[in-house]
Order: sequence, then C-alpha cells, then structure tokens
Amino acid sequence: MITRMPIVRPRQDAGFSLLETGILLSIMTILAGFALLNLPAILPTMRADAALNQTVAQLRTGRELAVSQRRNVELRFLDDDKIQLVRLDVPTGTTVLSTVTLENNIEFLLFAELPDTPDSFGNGSAVDFSGAARLVFLSDGTLVDGLGDPVSGSVFLGLADHPETARAVTILGATGRIRGYRWARTSWTPQ
Repeated sequence: MITRMPIVRPRQDAGFSLLETGILLSIMTILAGFALLNLPAILPTMRADAALNQTVAQLRTGRELAVSQRRNVELRFLDDDKIQLVRLDVPTGTTVLSTVTLENNIEFLLFAELPDTPDSFGNGSAVDFSGAARLVFLSDGTLVDGLGDPVSGSVFLGLADHPETARAVTILGATGRIRGYRWARTSWTPQ
C-alpha cells in the first residue's frame, strides 16, 4: 500500500495590508486637498456657465413658446440680471410667461477689452440689438424689432472684475437661432 504525503502549499495572503490601505488613504487625502485649494479659482467660471445656460434656456423658451402657441412673445431685459418673456395676446393685452433672474451675482456685462463674438452682431453694450427698443419673437420663430424688421443681437454677461467669466449669447433675427459662447482667454468658443 502506497501512502501519499499531503502537499503543503504556502499560505497565500489575500487583500491589502493595513499599511497599504493607510498609504492609499493618505494619497487620496492629499489629492482632495489640492482639489479644494483650486475650488475658489474655478467657482466664478462655473457660476458664469450656469448663467449662460439660464440665458440660453430662457431665450429658447421664448422662441419655442412663440412657435407653439402661435402668438408673438416679447423679450425684455430688465435691470442688470433679469430676462422676461411676455405673450402679446390677441386682440390686446399681455401675459407674463416667465421671468428669470441670473444667479450668483452674474449680470449683463460687457468687458471693454474683449472683442465681439464670431457672429459680429455688435458689442456696443451688454445687451446689443442695434438699438431696437422692442424685441419680439414671431410665431415663425424669427426675432424682430418694434417695426417688424428682423434684428440680430448679442447679450453679454459675466461677473464684475472677472474677465474669465465673460459669456455671450447671440440671436440671429432672420431664423431665431440662439448660440452661446464662452471666452477662452484669447477667443470666443461656442458652447
């Protein structure tokens, strides 16, 4: 009779040791600390991006409401930070559809040292629609002035004393196309 000897295998360690886990946690804590130190530099641009998204959304809402309700919708820029949409009812009267206030101290603001957007609709003021006193989205989606002529323009916004937060929205009057831009240190880039 042959007896077999049991095979002895070395013990395999599974998982991580306490030392390895401690080193990993230390590295993660250091990286999180660096991220928190950079947060104040990133916050203004994040806030400007949020305001740009608010502005684009409000303008697109105005255009879409004009088309879907088959009613003219007036676009109003109030104070330094409000956009209001007003439906022009038939035969007379108005209905305020929506008023949006830009958040986080972002306001309609034109930084003097920055050029016009690539659309070149003008940068004479923070809200520049070639001097049009009234802006209306028609039921076909176009943007017109008080005389019914298509008008294109730009809306500039940002946080005072922070040129890196410069944002712009342009509207092509003939089609109602709305486009957002971010200032990228040397040029405007589409959103």
